[in-house]
Amino acid sequence: MRSVDTITVGPGPLSFADVVAVARHGAPVELSPDAEVEIIASRKVIEDLAADDEPHYGVSTGFGALATKHIPVDRRAQLQRSLIRSHAAGSGPEVETEVVRALMLLRLSTLASGRTGVRLTVPQTYARMLNAGITPVVHEYGSLGCSGDLAPLAHCALAAMGEGMVRTRSGDRALAAGALAAADIQPLVLAEKEGLALINGTDGMLGMLVLAAADLALLLRTADITAAMSVEGQLGTDAVFAADLQRLRPHPGQAASAANLRALLAGSAIMESHRGPDCTRVQDAYSLRCSPQVHGASRDTLAHAETVASRELASAIDNPVVTLDGRVESNGNFHGAPVGYVLDFLAIAVADLASIAERRTDRFLDVARSHGLPPFLADDPGVDSGHMIAQYTSAGIVSELKRLAAPASVDSIPSSAMQEDHVSMGWSAARKLRRAVDGLTRVLAIELLTAARALDLRAPLTPAPATAAVVAGLRATGTEGPGGDRFLAPEIETTVDYVRSGDAVRAAETVTGPLE
Repeated sequence: MRSVDTITVGPGPLSFADVVAVARHGAPVELSPDAEVEIIASRKVIEDLAADDEPHYGVSTGFGALATKHIPVDRRAQLQRSLIRSHAAGSGPEVETEVVRALMLLRLSTLASGRTGVRLTVPQTYARMLNAGITPVVHEYGSLGCSGDLAPLAHCALAAMGEGMVRTRSGDRALAAGALAAADIQPLVLAEKEGLALINGTDGMLGMLVLAAADLALLLRTADITAAMSVEGQLGTDAVFAADLQRLRPHPGQAASAANLRALLAGSAIMESHRGPDCTRVQDAYSLRCSPQVHGASRDTLAHAETVASRELASAIDNPVVTLDGRVESNGNFHGAPVGYVLDFLAIAVADLASIAERRTDRFLDVARSHGLPPFLADDPGVDSGHMIAQYTSAGIVSELKRLAAPASVDSIPSSAMQEDHVSMGWSAARKLRRAVDGLTRVLAIELLTAARALDLRAPLTPAPATAAVVAGLRATGTEGPGGDRFLAPEIETTVDYVRSGDAVRAAETVTGPLE
């Protein structure tokens, strides 16, 4: 684990970097003094209502379709415990540790806003669990993305109560009670309103959106690198990436992508070799020529998604909430539609970004389109198959990404006896986006691996300094250049790691400086 600073959680919003630091890199967290003041003040409002005979949702009533059921004063603490136990009803594979940590951090952030009415011990317990590396076991299925990510959040609350299962810092599966005891953390004994406050949020889908945004910011720069390598390796033209042409259609993402392509291709001897009057290449295929338009549209989609995520990070989502003037009010802010829509939108962009990358890869392998390269980039075509089946792998992934681009947020299944009769399916949108981002990573890696082989085959002509640095970085991982057929799967996985780690982008940026 890299050394990271402590993240202070207060009434204000967390940053994207804060979420990534805690979720992925184990950064410790602490409550700010301002947060503690707000939490204590709002708890007093709830305690003043706890003995009230008038109905207050989640304090003296049941939940969902049982909201009209009055709960006697002596049963209200049990109401909260029963809520968590019954709602911890997830099923299926375990959700990744980074997602659960992001979910817990974002729930902690809402608790720190002072709008939920919990006691100070509740957010303190979540902070201590995060710092101890105790991760509740959360399951794939259980959230409809409305009334919050109920089952996933309930499994976290259950663990804080000392029940259910967790993963320790070392990754071992353990009983929550034992893990809390080993970390000297007292299990929570929930009081009025606290169970509801722990599960009524969109924290799971938002956490996955923030993590996906971080991944895509890297992958978009990687896509510009692989596109540049493909244009270069296929003897394409860079004239279409000129700034004045891009300004005729002033989308900011398109301009950024084209600027990256110009920087990446600068100084290429391969490009210079066919600039003369004898060159008959007036224009390239769309997958090369239109790379800035497709990559740029994906960038602009990500920018919109980041705007939505920023607003969500500034939100305090619970129902009911304690307002700034001390009222306790029901609301519908737990509905996941804003997050669900952009998660689906990103899945569309991811599928198209992978699709154009796969088309660029395929062009390298066809002698009718590769401009002098051997069939399938094979060393001895016929005896060797080269990268023929690597393209199959890429095509198979792209086909799945197209299926994953079908939106989840257009679906709705009524629940809770028709009280919750319209739900967002935002959690499902987030789960499929995570799979899509992984697929895009692999498609770009295959393009990079294939393009690197093609650039080597253009010797003695040399590539641009930036793309040459990317190829050199790949070769430094032990991935060999052109030659006879060999076991290709490990080379693909090594290249996936090269892309996912950011090393490919860092290699290019040693020449270009920071890419946009």
